Amino acid sequence: MQINERNLAGLTILDLSGRLTIGDGAQLLKDKSESLVFQKRNQVIVNLADVPYIDSGGLGQLVACYNSFARTGGRLTLANLNARNHDLLSITKLVSVFQTFETEEAAVESYPAAVRA
Repeated sequence: MQINERNLAGLTILDLSGRLTIGDGAQLLKDKSESLVFQKRNQVIVNLADVPYIDSGGLGQLVACYNSFARTGGRLTLANLNARNHDLLSITKLVSVFQTFETEEAAVESYPAAVRA
């Protein structure tokens, strides 16, 4: 798992690449989210275009990240889920927790203009 961080219009975009699984992938995401919360950068889009597989540990870490950002008044959204990962969110009923978008552009537009300044 690799994470590339970008800033766009006041938002932080995390481009994940590889399998988001228990262990290294989930730990890397945890470390990155803790760093962002510490920096008070809590408006985050997670781009999952290059994530072919998420296991229960990876899913748990996404939920933990979501909660960390929400506790600080922030927001985490997901973009570019493949069919398998979208089905995983549906089966686990997390599709009602996470806001998901088909494209990064749609995710960016979902944030209020004041945040995107």
